[in-house]
Amino acid sequence: MARQASGKDVLEKAKKILANARTVEELRQAQAVIMPLEYGLSMDQVAAALGISKGWACQLRMRFIQAGGLPAETKPKRGGRRRENMSKEEETAFLAPFFDKAARGGILIVSEIKRALDERMGRKTALASTYNLLHRHNWRKLAPDKRHPKTDVEAQLEWKKTPGPPLPDQHGMAWHQATACGVSG
Repeated sequence: MARQASGKDVLEKAKKILANARTVEELRQAQAVIMPLEYGLSMDQVAAALGISKGWACQLRMRFIQAGGLPAETKPKRGGRRRENMSKEEETAFLAPFFDKAARGGILIVSEIKRALDERMGRKTALASTYNLLHRHNWRKLAPDKRHPKTDVEAQLEWKKTPGPPLPDQHGMAWHQATACGVSG
């Protein structure tokens, strides 16, 4: 003989919630309490009727009973910005002066934004955090550097003035001037 189902003290509350359920979770919790008590169903039968596993049906039922007949608050769904430094509105306000400067024809310099972000946070932040912040606010204007930071312009000019080694011809032999080979013309 199976054990007698517990939860008779919350049966009336479960019936009220069953009639006024706002979510599927509340409905299933109430059904998981009512079905064994009112109709004598086993947890296997309740799980099959609700379309969930037996373990999950037991969990729903026990949460409802332990909460004293109140539907258990469901945890917030995963996702969102759980480790945010600033809210979206604070980020917008923080970036506003930089975007205004850029809109007036100025250049948006990421290192300046990073410095200001470090000051705002009161700690050092990663450069990637600054780029992620700009990406969240749809800043996609990327401009390549005009030249490499270690460029030596004088060395480049000197290189242009000196001829390089002779270039090979199509047969793999170096090209020589006719007078240099001793051929007279």
